[in-house]
Amino acid sequence: MKKKTDLLDDNMIFVGTIYDSFEALEETLGKLKLERPLFLTHIAKMAFAEEVFKRAEDAPQCRFIPRKDIPKTDRLFN
Repeated sequence: MKKKTDLLDDNMIFVGTIYDSFEALEETLGKLKLERPLFLTHIAKMAFAEEVFKRAEDAPQCRFIPRKDIPKTDRLFN
């Protein structure tokens, strides 16, 4: 069974992809001028980020790979 820190390390690419999805959704909602959904999305994104950083602090050996450094073939969404 993998340690908790190993699982977090393995999933950092997915964490980045999820965060990028929040960013894209915020941008789209902003362009559509949908204020309430935009606000709720922003709050959800911040809560997600806080949880990720809290868990990462408990696992300092985890590495974060910025999306721009991930080869396109390894991304879920190009």
